[in-house]
Amino acid sequence: MSVKKYTSKTIFKSTKSKTKKLSNDFSLFLNSKSKIESPYNKIVLFSSFLLLIIGIYFLSVFHNDFEQFSANRASSTLGYTFIVIAIGLFIFKAAFLVFKAYNYIKYKPIETVSNKELPTVTVIVPAYNEGKQVWDTLMSLDNSNYPQHKIQIISIDDGSKDDTWAWMLDAKDKLGDRLEIYQQPENQGKRHALYRGFNLGTGDIYVTVDSDSIVTEDTLRNLVSPFIKDEKCGAVAGNIRVLNNKKEMLPKMLDVSFVMSFEFVRSAESNLNSVLCTPGALAAYRSTAVHQCLPQWINQTFMGKASDIGEDRAMTNMILKQGKHVLFQKNAVAYTNVPEEYLGLYKMFIRWGRSNVRENLEMAKYVFTNFRSQGKSGTRILFISQFLKIVMSYPLLISMLFFVMVHPLLFLGSTLVSILIVSTFSVLFFTSQYKTTQGIWAYSYSIMYTFALFWITPYAIATASRRGWLTRELTVTK
Repeated sequence: MSVKKYTSKTIFKSTKSKTKKLSNDFSLFLNSKSKIESPYNKIVLFSSFLLLIIGIYFLSVFHNDFEQFSANRASSTLGYTFIVIAIGLFIFKAAFLVFKAYNYIKYKPIETVSNKELPTVTVIVPAYNEGKQVWDTLMSLDNSNYPQHKIQIISIDDGSKDDTWAWMLDAKDKLGDRLEIYQQPENQGKRHALYRGFNLGTGDIYVTVDSDSIVTEDTLRNLVSPFIKDEKCGAVAGNIRVLNNKKEMLPKMLDVSFVMSFEFVRSAESNLNSVLCTPGALAAYRSTAVHQCLPQWINQTFMGKASDIGEDRAMTNMILKQGKHVLFQKNAVAYTNVPEEYLGLYKMFIRWGRSNVRENLEMAKYVFTNFRSQGKSGTRILFISQFLKIVMSYPLLISMLFFVMVHPLLFLGSTLVSILIVSTFSVLFFTSQYKTTQGIWAYSYSIMYTFALFWITPYAIATASRRGWLTRELTVTK
């Protein structure tokens, strides 16, 4: 059911000062040092560094065993084959890192165009059991530095069971004709809420924003500018940072991980015109490109079952298949909430993992065809790297378990030293970008992922056909 549009210009004018204050308070929040940080954080950081020191010690003590272990494996056909494959993978990964680094260096975000050049935009905010957070999201969008006559904001309540609709009504009361709100008759999933928004939208560009995300004043204009500069641009990924990273350790870890994933990886992909996934938290799509694949997208299935996850990766994949460019805008930032507990974290990763499996299989169907007039090689290299992670998932898991059984201390030492080397790159990258010591959480994140989340990809592959959002009922501390 829909809500009637009504005008509230007086309330709207008084709201601008409030939204300005909200923006200023938000900036202070982001730049302040938290006084309520969890007391366990320092313990976790100390334990992480202690583990790394222990790893260095174990590897120094057992390095002769490592050489003997390698020699023994090389003496058998199976072992020799494994070593050759391992060396080949290492060379590929090293070369791929150099390839990404080169494209990262070449990347530059597209400059913002003038107000006159800015396209008409429809911003779609699906919401489910989000409570007051959806109000904050809508207020941040209203505070955007975007021409009012060129922006349409639509929010859709996907059958929430809490007070989400009440907060949307309150936002409507304050924003008047600037906001359209609709209510699904029952919970149908985020994909269906977005589908309704796509069909209601009148803008040349569709922008999707999660209802637990906050945008900065210039986010929207920075996000859509590539569509004006590049006529082949079909989609743009926003830059996602963690909103709730002031207290708990997992959001702090994920914030560092997100900076690497977006500002390094997607920057490199953007230079190849081939960002593989536009995030649900903030993305923009050319409306003509969306409607070209909309029937296929809403009716997408996997192994005979309707797809109710991975709507962002699926849309990106279908737009890439059209031969369109998919770019990343580092200067279009959204801050989003992430899980604060292990249960929510691994469920989120499982959902992402299943989507990754499905969409890589879909991508395999077209990536080696003439899907684009030029610039296909970079896209294919990105795909090969993604596909190798899936193909090698079980062999690496088996070899890891074998290594643990044969020499657990050597495994621990070599693994921790590897984490130290790889994570140091993340620490240095984060520090260079934001001039803060928070990058050290990369060490804790890598240790946690290696020892507590290593099973995610194999499990996601084995259960790729399963439906379910998994985290729909989980909330974070607001």
